[in-house]
Amino acid sequence: MGADRVPDAAAIDAAADGLLAAYDDDLPQRLSASQLRALLTLAELPGGINLRGLADRLGVVISSASRLCDRLVAAGLLERRQSDEDRREVLVRLSDSGRRLLGEVRSRRRERLAQVLSRMTPEDRAALRRGLEAFREATP
Repeated sequence: MGADRVPDAAAIDAAADGLLAAYDDDLPQRLSASQLRALLTLAELPGGINLRGLADRLGVVISSASRLCDRLVAAGLLERRQSDEDRREVLVRLSDSGRRLLGEVRSRRRERLAQVLSRMTPEDRAALRRGLEAFREATP
């Protein structure tokens, strides 16, 4: 079903602009949205993941995931290591610098969100939270 057939899609897209703007404002200049998404994905996988697995999670081809990881390794935000189970397999995981950067980004985002949320009623905050949780659960 296309977005034009879901009547709420345009309204929600417009309403999400404020949330997305808060997130975009907190991106360090040297980090793209796709790089941040990769870092956030890897933060959920402390032991690391191979390139194919990362590519699948990001919905990109392996060569794109490889180039993305090359840039993040060069920036010191990721590290590569051999798998303990299969020496031919290379895993990528967050470096200490990558974890620190994500912590800083999350902290700034939460401060910005808290400022905006403080101007909303408790009922509206609860409704927003329920809606975002339902959205996350529906996301493939």
